[in-house]
Amino acid sequence: MDCGVIQQEPAPSANALNSSSILAFTRFAALTVLFASELLVISTWLDAESLSGGAGLVALLHDWGPWGVRGAVIFVVFSLLVASSTAKNRLQRIPALLAEHPLAWRLLLAHLAFMLVFAGLSWYLFYQHPAGIFGNIIVVVWLLAGLAGCALASLAFAPIAAWLLILASAGSGWIYGLAAAIGAFFLGNYAIGFWQPLSRESFALVQLILHPFIPELISVPDALAIGTPKFMVVIAKECSGYEGIGLVLTFTAIWLWSLRREWRFPHALLLLPIGAVAIWLLNAVRIAALIAIGHAGASRIALGGFHSQAGWLMFTAVTLGFCLSARQVTWLTRKQTSDGVSLLTSIYNPATPYLAPFLAILAATLISRSAMDDFEWLYPLRVVVALAALWFFRSAYQRMSWRIGWPALAIGGLVSCIWIALDYFSDGNHKAAMPPALAESSQLARFTWLGFRVVGAVITVPIAEELAYRGFLMRRFTSRDFESVGWRDVSWVALLASSVAFGVLHGERWLAATIAGFFYAFVLVRRGSIGEAVAAHATTNGLLAAWVIFGDHWQMW
Repeated sequence: MDCGVIQQEPAPSANALNSSSILAFTRFAALTVLFASELLVISTWLDAESLSGGAGLVALLHDWGPWGVRGAVIFVVFSLLVASSTAKNRLQRIPALLAEHPLAWRLLLAHLAFMLVFAGLSWYLFYQHPAGIFGNIIVVVWLLAGLAGCALASLAFAPIAAWLLILASAGSGWIYGLAAAIGAFFLGNYAIGFWQPLSRESFALVQLILHPFIPELISVPDALAIGTPKFMVVIAKECSGYEGIGLVLTFTAIWLWSLRREWRFPHALLLLPIGAVAIWLLNAVRIAALIAIGHAGASRIALGGFHSQAGWLMFTAVTLGFCLSARQVTWLTRKQTSDGVSLLTSIYNPATPYLAPFLAILAATLISRSAMDDFEWLYPLRVVVALAALWFFRSAYQRMSWRIGWPALAIGGLVSCIWIALDYFSDGNHKAAMPPALAESSQLARFTWLGFRVVGAVITVPIAEELAYRGFLMRRFTSRDFESVGWRDVSWVALLASSVAFGVLHGERWLAATIAGFFYAFVLVRRGSIGEAVAAHATTNGLLAAWVIFGDHWQMW
């Protein structure tokens, strides 16, 4: 008879824990990207000023809607940041909960359906201006559709048990979050009047930023008016940047207080002036971008969502990144914060260095294209974020082979000829002139944009796409443990599948891209170096860039 013998469950392995942590990070990161993308599109599309003159709930939405969204974002982000620091042990149960519940695609489709309803109601509410009781009903249904969409997306990525655990774990984090939202509102408004004399410094900084790019810049210092013959703005006190300074000071002060045991004082107090200066400088960049967008002919975008929402979106992104990065500086903290270390170790995945640059470009593309009208002036953002990702993971790339030989250059040249030939047969010997917005811009602006475009085509895009498609995806098709697969050991099925996936990425030029992907993969497999694939890709893109710029084939860009 077995007496007193307890059979214990085997402890989960480190690999299992790491996989669960990676899954949790991936889920919440994907949910954050989804919400941020939708919020960016909505903020750019809709402008609360179009509701001016309404009554009832429509008037309430006009007066308090933007601040309600800002406060909600500040409240949620700040509360979760505090919870992640003060309730780490309880939150460690979340990865196990997510591992038991796969992504709920049906709920995600339901989210999409509700967001389509929300978009339709948004169009009717903001552009058709319903009045009276009917207008109030539309506002209520509009709000419920948006909340339902958010709830469905949240439940699609994580079960309700995980959300209840987060809710219970936040503790005083919700109080700090509410204090941050309320304090940011009042101090932000108070800052407008208190720092009003500094408006001229904001005006001078905007002028300094724009002058090299727009020679015909017009500035009227007495009226704080600046712009071009096509587009002028007046830097009013609401847009001078002081609201952002008040927001950052409130946010940072409460952040330091809520985690005061982890900061080294008075060192950490430097975060207050650094944050205030950073947001003030970025506000000047925002105004300069507003003028540049309007000057380029996209006045509707400039005066619409970009004007009203870009500032607080910038504030949210800056403060979130600011707080997370500051806690990794040992000079500011009493010790290296355990949650910062665990965050970096738990999110590390062998696939991350291969996919991060490519995903960064996709995210930047979403942002740059959502803000465009007839021309994508924000293309340089793609280059900047890709370079940042490549630099961040540079140690991982140092272990790869970057050897380059003449076969790669020859294959790159061959692929460019195939690409041009397929374009010729599909569209004839068609030529397209430089986009008017680019052609009519100043010489400095035009050459700056073209410089970034060429750097993206020849450097960042080839590296990012080859790491993602050939370095990761092709080997992942061969084996689940892709790192164990040598460059020369991939299967033909994996080679073809990754090439087709690469072709699908390129839309209507899928055939040319699929052929290109096959050749890039082939030279990588034969030569055993990721550098060969990158060199072939870069050669193709470089020759196509010359074909576009010097041959007036701008339809290919």
